[in-house]
Amino acid sequence: MNQVTNDNPLLIGKGIPPFQEIKPEHVVPAITSLLEELTKAVKELETKVTPTWSGLVEPLTAIEERLSWSWGIVSHLMGVKNSPELREAYETVQPQVVQFYNQLGQSKPFYEAFKGIRESQDWSTLEPAQQRIVESAIQDAELSGVGLEGDSRDRFNQIQLELAELSTKFSNNVLDATKAFKLKLTTKEEIAGLPPSLLNLAAQTARSEGYSEATAETGPWVITLDYPSYVPFMKYSDREELRSKLYHGFISRASSGELNNYPNLERILALRQEKAKLLGFNTYAELSLARKMAKDVAAVENLLEELRQVSYRAAQKELEDLKAFAGKEDLQPWDISYWAEKQREALFAFTDEELRPYFPLEQVLTGLFDLVKRLFGVVITPADGTAPVWHPDVRYFQITQPESNPDGEVIASFYLDAYSRPAEKRGGAWMADCLNRAKINENGQTTIRLPVAYLICNQTPPVGDQPSLMTFGEVTTLFHEFGHGLQHMLTQIDYPGAAGINNIEWDAVELPSQFMENWCYHRPTLMGMAKHYQTGESLPEEYYQKLLAAKNHLSGMAMLRQLHFSLVDLELHHRYQPGGPETPQQLRDRVAATTTVIPPLPEDAFLCSFGHIFSGGYAAGYYSYKWAEVLSADAFAAFEEAGLDSPETLQTMGLRFRDTVLALGGSLPPMEVFSRFRGREPKTEALLRHSGLLTDAA
Repeated sequence: MNQVTNDNPLLIGKGIPPFQEIKPEHVVPAITSLLEELTKAVKELETKVTPTWSGLVEPLTAIEERLSWSWGIVSHLMGVKNSPELREAYETVQPQVVQFYNQLGQSKPFYEAFKGIRESQDWSTLEPAQQRIVESAIQDAELSGVGLEGDSRDRFNQIQLELAELSTKFSNNVLDATKAFKLKLTTKEEIAGLPPSLLNLAAQTARSEGYSEATAETGPWVITLDYPSYVPFMKYSDREELRSKLYHGFISRASSGELNNYPNLERILALRQEKAKLLGFNTYAELSLARKMAKDVAAVENLLEELRQVSYRAAQKELEDLKAFAGKEDLQPWDISYWAEKQREALFAFTDEELRPYFPLEQVLTGLFDLVKRLFGVVITPADGTAPVWHPDVRYFQITQPESNPDGEVIASFYLDAYSRPAEKRGGAWMADCLNRAKINENGQTTIRLPVAYLICNQTPPVGDQPSLMTFGEVTTLFHEFGHGLQHMLTQIDYPGAAGINNIEWDAVELPSQFMENWCYHRPTLMGMAKHYQTGESLPEEYYQKLLAAKNHLSGMAMLRQLHFSLVDLELHHRYQPGGPETPQQLRDRVAATTTVIPPLPEDAFLCSFGHIFSGGYAAGYYSYKWAEVLSADAFAAFEEAGLDSPETLQTMGLRFRDTVLALGGSLPPMEVFSRFRGREPKTEALLRHSGLLTDAA
């Protein structure tokens, strides 16, 4: 393939990106010319493809990697160094990129060649990772409609198009309905109980609404249905009638008038069912699960029911305790957040702000890196200045593994972009791949391309002489993302299609990340890193005990809420009949009878704003949150059983976790990987125990 760069850094096609040289004006010419070149390469490969690993998978991977290198950089910069110029360039070429991937996914010659590999005599000589890559490629093509002909294929493509339009419409309606609601407050009595941070936000909102004189002290204040406004208001407002007003606005979003999402969600459910039938499935839930770890709908329902029975009893008791604390027998839905917060403050008597001085970033990183060395035998060292960065605050680190590389050879690297930069960086935290591990053959030489990860957080930056001081929530977030990073970086698989987190079913991909969060409550790990940034004193024991105690506050109600969403989602995609006797709303009320301790109000139109399943990727997949949590809790329980206080047994168990969960990536089915680590299939007991719910199961 022609790899002439024309001095455009986005066309180099390999290695760590030269971030300082990349500018928005490079994007359109680079991606446009690259797509032209790769489209020709695809057509050429389609005409001469042979059903062998070297005749199909290797050249196809080379094509995919050329695009993913260039497009991956652009996507990464959209998240961390956004600008109007970059956004315009991205939006200009994105449709062509999507179209290219669609053509690739529906290529008949490639599909037939993949099937040819599976049916050939060479199949048994392929490694498990290679076989998984081939089987996934066949399945992806089939679920993309590659096997459909004539009218069926035309209908499938029409459904895909209409579903995309409906999804966007659903999402826009929720957005517009959320924006349309405003609660204006003008008196001191109306803001009783609200914290300064919310008053600042509400005054800022009021100014943007044209009340130029608004201040946090004098008002007016405007409360909206956006989470940063809605959630704290429901937690802290002393005015019950105002909480009720806001709550009713929230639960009725996009359920009437021009923005009514009921017709859209009913149409989405009908089209999904039709699509599933075209592909040979009985229901859309079965189609969704075809790509996931859970074997079938029954397996998911069994897990959810096991968790439901325990959490339902716990939630009932929590509600009774909350009523007693509030001195009210008839707590309404808009009272729960308010009294839960009051109860939490009374029980545990500490705030996030009090803990910040004990968690300076450098100290937390030292604690995290020490833990990773103890568990997995890898050493992490700063390598700042050895790789190009996109912002001066970005750090670069390298990983070595002394047991297999006594000479200190690097086995992986990662970037850490820790601080919030609201002007150019999107919120949240994530791990993404800069480079995947791969075996590279060039000029007769075989080398291993080492993995490089991006770890992105959004915590408080240093202020003056004060370092970045983290909340405990930010500490667990860093550990979470680092878990994803470890699976990407410690992989032992040399094929990009199954290395790291690639080709792992999405109800299993959160295992290592949720697993790492557990160590934030591990006393030696926490006390080893929680030291006051000025005095060096360790976190007082009372705070550690409060952190442990507060971890499971109202955990029964929290788990039951997730199970309610999961079961409604599954029921809608597996048993609901479009145009049948039961409406989606009636179905939700039926499920609520056993999954809520305060039943939804008759006017509760939650489905009309359930974006996860109607405009996101969670249709018949919302259960994945809990599924992966069972895996991660059970994995951590193996360490508890071995003995959390013994460095020797921890390392033995840690190396086993490294050599299975972290090393094998998507080369084997996740249940097999888990069973290799644990010696058996996962059980729910550890999750219930970690959530403080096991005693209620007795």
